[in-house]
Amino acid sequence: MSSSPLTAPVPAALFPESASPGIAPDRAPEIAPDQALDIAPDRAPDRAGETAPSASVAPPRLPVGGLLALAAVVFLAVLTETLPAGLLPQMSAALRVSESQIGQLVTVYALATALTAIPLIAVTRGIPRRTLLLTLVVGFALVNVVTAVSSSYAVILVARVAGGVLAGLLWAMMAGYAMRMVAPAQAGRALAIAMAGTPLAFALGLPLGTLLGSVLGWRMIFGLIAVATALLVVWVLLAVPRFAGERAGERATLWQVFRTPGLAAILAVTLTFVLAHNVTYTYIAPLMRASGWSDRLDVVLLVFGASAIAGLGLVGVLIDRHLRPLVLWATAALAVATLVIGVAGSNPVVTIVAVGLWGMAYGGAPALLQNAPARVTGAAADVAQSMVVTVWNGAIAGGAFLGGVVLDLGGVGGLPVVAGAIALVSLALAFAARTGFAALRR
Repeated sequence: MSSSPLTAPVPAALFPESASPGIAPDRAPEIAPDQALDIAPDRAPDRAGETAPSASVAPPRLPVGGLLALAAVVFLAVLTETLPAGLLPQMSAALRVSESQIGQLVTVYALATALTAIPLIAVTRGIPRRTLLLTLVVGFALVNVVTAVSSSYAVILVARVAGGVLAGLLWAMMAGYAMRMVAPAQAGRALAIAMAGTPLAFALGLPLGTLLGSVLGWRMIFGLIAVATALLVVWVLLAVPRFAGERAGERATLWQVFRTPGLAAILAVTLTFVLAHNVTYTYIAPLMRASGWSDRLDVVLLVFGASAIAGLGLVGVLIDRHLRPLVLWATAALAVATLVIGVAGSNPVVTIVAVGLWGMAYGGAPALLQNAPARVTGAAADVAQSMVVTVWNGAIAGGAFLGGVVLDLGGVGGLPVVAGAIALVSLALAFAARTGFAALRR
């Protein structure tokens, strides 16, 4: 998700119409939790010549090529969003604006994502899914081309807003797309593979892009990303299946989707989890000062990124059978890690171990917190995901703001205390949300 799930650093029905419980537009959705979790895809023909997965013949193995293509789209989208932060000095000098103005290129991107995800997914629900995905990929390529060639800060700023709009649609449709490609029992693993692009972009893409930018120049890096994104169109065409959008008469309203049992609780857990993370992660440099790691922030971020990848791998293996325990573990681990940093932050060994635990907890969070709403909402998964995108990006902004207030009023020592307290609230909400994080029925 934007910087996201998401950033890290953020679009159609989860399963085809014939397999999903219909939601009449004039009433609240009648999706019982066990029904939503039991949805099996069905290979009945879709309109416009498009097809969907079969319930009678389960695929013998995951469609890895298609899922990796989605992961590549996510990787390049996250890199498009975050790269200005790594190339900030060079872009500032070339465009003759302040470094803070370059930083705003990331801010407006995330803001556009948060503000447009819900309305745009609502108006694009009828568009065939692969057509929409390809449009977004081409759009990302154009955003990077404009960034690479323009000498006007204002033009680049407009392009970044457009990129944020594209990202909002992408994050909203990605979970449903990945999960729709496989049988229900494989949905969590498929989502983990598709979302692997997010931690990889933070752990590898951003540091490598920053390094190459200092050698080749920032314009060249954005140009290379544009070329790679354009080539990705071919991969998507070859490996990603087509799915139809929703028919007009089968679309639930936003309010009807929101009222689906369990969804509000999932959104509350998402809000508090991402808020707790960003209170500290936004200010990780001063947070590491007491332990002596602030001078080696590259090592800290590498440990965090590698641990995030490990956390995603763990979630990918277990999510289909153990969604609820994994959510409880992630929220508890985030609380423990931040509170340990607050108590023993002067010890460099304890601090770096806590950062590793923190990274593991956060790495699997996008898959966990996007899998759950897709399970409970079924055919309205994309609408539910757009709500997750808005909440996630709002929590990013809220965490940065709250962390800044705490830093100004109480000093750096208050950051892990506040973050740990919010993470404990997230744990309590997750523990109470039995419907939202219920096990997948066999």
